[in-house]
Amino acid sequence: MWEIRAFEEATQRLFTSGLVRGSTHLCQGQEAVVVGACGALRDGDSMLCTYRGHGAVLAMGAPADRAFAEIIGKAGGLCGGKGGSMHLTDASVGALGSFAIVGAHLPIALGTAFASTYLEDGAVTLCFFGDGAANIGAFHEALNMASIWKLPVIFVCENNLYGEYTAKHLTTPIDRIADRADAYSMAKHCIDGNDIAVVHGAVAAAAERGRAGQGPTLVEALTYRHKGHSRTDPGKYRPKEEVELWLGRDPIPRLAEQLRARGVDVDAVEAEARAAIAEALERATSWDDPPHDAMFEDVMA
Repeated sequence: MWEIRAFEEATQRLFTSGLVRGSTHLCQGQEAVVVGACGALRDGDSMLCTYRGHGAVLAMGAPADRAFAEIIGKAGGLCGGKGGSMHLTDASVGALGSFAIVGAHLPIALGTAFASTYLEDGAVTLCFFGDGAANIGAFHEALNMASIWKLPVIFVCENNLYGEYTAKHLTTPIDRIADRADAYSMAKHCIDGNDIAVVHGAVAAAAERGRAGQGPTLVEALTYRHKGHSRTDPGKYRPKEEVELWLGRDPIPRLAEQLRARGVDVDAVEAEARAAIAEALERATSWDDPPHDAMFEDVMA
């Protein structure tokens, strides 16, 4: 979680320095969701996420230097510098893509989960999405089909209370998105997304159900993004009191307190994580830009 926090802070500095092509969508405050969930997977499982996906891709094990390189358009990036911040992908660790179109990846998660069922390989698919995606057709179609076919897919809603700039209560007529699982006869959990142990436990249980052929699970993880929707958003639409409340629920200090009680040198852990990210950034910025003819690679007609 410290590595992801440091990575996002560095990415913000890169953006304000004009080194990032396009925008960035950072996940400070939501680290426990992705680390807890991805930590419950095993080799061979798949993960798909949103454009706010730096943390999820890193949590799957993608190298930070190549992730930085992708964001700043270097040839050594995860996608050769062509995808940028919103399309981080590293299939070698099961991170099958970050998707810029809201909810577009939920049906794709069905494909990887169906493949696992067909191949009988025991793998599960983890699919992150935001609370805003729970109101589009692809969400309902994906959950319906996953339930009918009893696919081994875990839908994790990172409910940070806002769909871009709009509060959830203005767009969603129910309090708990997890309750939508009832319409599809699907297992559900609504959990504290800022408690890494709770997240890990819920996703581990969902993965066990999926591997046993018992079908999909919808997990709603309640969390909060510390920053605006994107780097051009100051987030002024959020009440000051609400922001302060959720900053007090920051998942990293919460875990740090628990670890200190167990005798862990948390300061050393943070220092090591920040040093690793700083070194990764230094490597990435030293790499070359892609050659011009690289634009003709990986193109299908």
